[in-house]
Amino acid sequence: MAAIDDLITHIQDPRLRADFAREWAEAKKTRKFGLVFDRHLPELVPIPQARPRRGDLVAKKGGSLADLWRVRRVAGGIAQVVRPEDTPAAGDPWELPLDELIVVRRFGEPIYPALVPIDRVQNGPPAGPWHCLIEADNFHALQLLGYLYAGKVDCIYIDPPYNTGARDWKYNNDYVDGNDAWRHSKWLSFMEKRLRLAQRLLNPDTGVLIVTIDEHEVHHLGMLLRQLLPDAYQQMVTIVVNPKGVTQGRFSRVEEYALFCFMKNAFVKGLEDDLLTVLSRGVSTRSKPRWKGLLRSGTNARRIDRDKMFFPVLVDDERFAVVGAGDFLPLDQLPTLDARINGYMAAWPIRSDGSLGNWGVSPSSLRQLIEKGYVSLGGYDEKRGTWGISYLSAKLQKQIETGAKYFK
Repeated sequence: MAAIDDLITHIQDPRLRADFAREWAEAKKTRKFGLVFDRHLPELVPIPQARPRRGDLVAKKGGSLADLWRVRRVAGGIAQVVRPEDTPAAGDPWELPLDELIVVRRFGEPIYPALVPIDRVQNGPPAGPWHCLIEADNFHALQLLGYLYAGKVDCIYIDPPYNTGARDWKYNNDYVDGNDAWRHSKWLSFMEKRLRLAQRLLNPDTGVLIVTIDEHEVHHLGMLLRQLLPDAYQQMVTIVVNPKGVTQGRFSRVEEYALFCFMKNAFVKGLEDDLLTVLSRGVSTRSKPRWKGLLRSGTNARRIDRDKMFFPVLVDDERFAVVGAGDFLPLDQLPTLDARINGYMAAWPIRSDGSLGNWGVSPSSLRQLIEKGYVSLGGYDEKRGTWGISYLSAKLQKQIETGAKYFK
């Protein structure tokens, strides 16, 4: 559009130049350029805990959110409702029980969401870092985060509905399937609202936005991201999700896609592993080992099943490290869970249901593993009253010691 504006300035005849400029200004008001899709169907959100009041938009519980009514009067548990003013045929008022109605808001109408703490789980050191899981409508959760974190988020990863036509997502509480002639427009409208909020949260200098998708909407998504983030460097990578392939018409598909939008000073850090080349001699550059839980699970996991595997593991809670193992406790004795041994906290094999279990290795074997650095301390589980402890399996130990694997 800027190029057309520039061309108009080169028209020599003043009257003709003015006429072109006027017509072009009108065209920009009424026509869209780039990715075009219908935004005629507004998104609606139910407010389950709100009690219908005069003037509210409501829908019937269990029905379509798009089947709206406007409350005219509430009395004696009954609401008198009429069709909204923008409905072509409003019709006569109806009377419906309040218990059968749910308050509905259109996007753009005032909604004041708030975060309410529900529960917490601590699996790491008291100093953090801490993470927060928000269960909410994603639009309003993003909207709420914008008040505190606008322009401060380093990385946003989005895994949206893929809009495959297989009823894998809802618009206004109704499933969108392959028979919906507007499903692509609905999907783009749905995504545009949320990506605009994500854009507000993203650090404009070093932020990165990542969106996964498959072939059904990958091209629409790429164009939408270019419109919303014109200054970002966009790149698509493929992700092999099923090496055997999934039948998709004439060819089998093995991959999905991830679209990366890098802001101006966001770059990829170089890695030794390019994620493609098969390294010689089976050497892996995997930076983290796969740890095995010390607490035994499955069969023979109770204390009475392997009584000599019931012993305290000594934990230095200042360095957050496993430092030793005590001897097994005879079956006729009960442990004192909060007692310290030689100045260290004692971790006992306590199962998820609170019953006594056993460890996966003997005290002597664990001491050898600790000496080699093959034991890792996890977080403290307040519910069980013990620590999470992991160790490297015998197979992985051998691979490390023979040089088949190494870790940073």
